[in-house]
Amino acid sequence: MPATRTPRGRRPYRAPRTAVTAAVALLLTAALTVPAAHADPPGLTEDSSPPVRIDPNDPDLRMVQGAKLAPSKVLNIKSIVETDDGSERRQDTNDNVTFSLQAEVLFDKDSAKLSSDALSRIGSIAAEIKKQNATRLRVFGFTDNLGSASHGLVLSKQRANAVQQELAKDLGSSVSFQIRGYGEQYPIADNGTEAGRKKNRRVEVSFPRAS
Repeated sequence: MPATRTPRGRRPYRAPRTAVTAAVALLLTAALTVPAAHADPPGLTEDSSPPVRIDPNDPDLRMVQGAKLAPSKVLNIKSIVETDDGSERRQDTNDNVTFSLQAEVLFDKDSAKLSSDALSRIGSIAAEIKKQNATRLRVFGFTDNLGSASHGLVLSKQRANAVQQELAKDLGSSVSFQIRGYGEQYPIADNGTEAGRKKNRRVEVSFPRAS
């Protein structure tokens, strides 16, 4: 495309600096936008209070003219480790440690009776709880969206109860439990596929991180 010629004596047109700055800011905002994650069940909300106060009028704080600081918040650093077959998942955040076990490795289909393989897996979680000196545990049960919602709520609570009772055998009376059955609420994967539904059929054991 040929270059645009300007009349002699006139300077080529340049976009105002403020307009260019605004365009760059919009592009950065779009690039840094992260899709919203699935909501966490009650009791798992992470702390987002700001760690320090920043003075927006500090002369050493260099900002584009007219720009303002956004409200400060703590970035929640999340680490997830999952077994190759996806049957067990550990998630560490700033405030919580969460173990997620797929229902298939704990129970038979539509059952709340623990399998023999489940006992060793729950025992490993109990060992980590002792290592972290955790005394307040949450045991939450979840299902996929197949079947009736009412049946899912009952089954997920029964399964959470079964895992809690096994943990209590190892941990004793010094640990308190919060037990919930959420059924198909709070999925972590797509219920439109069997692979996703398999991940959603799970029991989670979580506790606050050791300070």
